Amino acid sequence: MNFIKSTLSAGLYLVSTPIGASRDITLRALDTLASADILVAEDSRTLRKLLKIHKINVSGRRLLPYHDYSVASVRQNLILEIANGKSVAYTSEAGMPLIADPGFKLVDAVIAADHLVTVVPGVSASLAGLTLSGLPSDCFFFSGFLPKTTSARKARLKLLFNVPGTLIFFESPRRIAAMISDTIAVFGPDREAAICREITKRFEERIRGTLSELANYLDGNCLRGEVVILIDRERSNGRSVENLSGILRESLKSMSVRDAVDLVSETTGVARRKVYRLALSIIKNTSGE
Repeated sequence: MNFIKSTLSAGLYLVSTPIGASRDITLRALDTLASADILVAEDSRTLRKLLKIHKINVSGRRLLPYHDYSVASVRQNLILEIANGKSVAYTSEAGMPLIADPGFKLVDAVIAADHLVTVVPGVSASLAGLTLSGLPSDCFFFSGFLPKTTSARKARLKLLFNVPGTLIFFESPRRIAAMISDTIAVFGPDREAAICREITKRFEERIRGTLSELANYLDGNCLRGEVVILIDRERSNGRSVENLSGILRESLKSMSVRDAVDLVSETTGVARRKVYRLALSIIKNTSGE
């Protein structure tokens, strides 16, 4: 095994772990997990399994759970250990620590105590989903899990309506159909979106389309596994379909379909997929006249 066991400075090390494929872990993460005096995990069973796969021996070191219900005394005990010169490695159940996991209060407490906090970065389901979705990545907003009830979910979505970037959500497969339905009620049916499921795993899947197309897909399919949902920003800019159609008709008179679609999408801010569908409709109707 290629990890290097060494002496770490006293402090808290936030270690990113794989979201699926066990080999999606950095060499530095393996070094840190092999060297830390104390291991802390959102799910100790998951970390033990990962350590076993990579042949890292706990070697009598403490492996402690830390979750949403961990009390302040647990954090204070870890701070005391760091003050006494110990290195502490913290891992979430999967992916980057603190991204929709319970480590925030621990990090906040260690920083407040003026001890070292550093990160061993790696894979993140939210960024992996953004890359896989094909939606714009120049600006994005991670919203984690939406509330479980319809009323609260719609209220949160209304706050996100005008965010000028791709929206990223985590969701349970059991609630995804209801979540998409509520999203359509708030955002409308035509926003481009993607469902990325089981990223890096054997049954990785990306489902891309408008929100209404995703709702139709979910009506006949039951999803399983870990899910990331991505939704494009609002792009209507107050333009009606009629106005958009007029602009596109003029462009098609002197340009190829591809060039016209690219130009109209860029100048109006309307999603290219939507402009392309409208262009095909215009061409079909024109040829039938």
